[in-house]
Amino acid sequence: MSKPNYSGTFHMVEQENMDAYLEALDINFALRKIVCLLKPTKDITHDPATGAMKIRTLTTFKNFNMDFTIGQEFTEDLGPVDGRTCQTTVSWEGDKLICVQRGEKEGRGWTHWLDGDKLHLEMRVQGIVAKQVFKKAN
Repeated sequence: MSKPNYSGTFHMVEQENMDAYLEALDINFALRKIVCLLKPTKDITHDPATGAMKIRTLTTFKNFNMDFTIGQEFTEDLGPVDGRTCQTTVSWEGDKLICVQRGEKEGRGWTHWLDGDKLHLEMRVQGIVAKQVFKKAN
């Protein structure tokens, strides 16, 4: 069974529990308030044949780039997010992309999945879950 192609540009349309998630990452109050107001765009390039993926999270405040190959562990620099690095692996679980980020914070990671023209993102850390939904640009 082939895996879905995540390539595309997606604009955030929904967000929940982001402040609590950022607080669990020790992000200061002022920065949390700014981040919660942002409406990020995700620009994803995905080659299903090789598993290569590039996720660009773009905002008016800061951008974050993540380049990886599905199934291969890599050192992720989360400096733009919370100043940490971690050992990260992104793998398939059915049609969902599951990311495990091993480092200072327990239970850190995320899950991406597609549902029609929507890209869902669930972020986890220390039992806190935040959710974002993005709509594919035409």
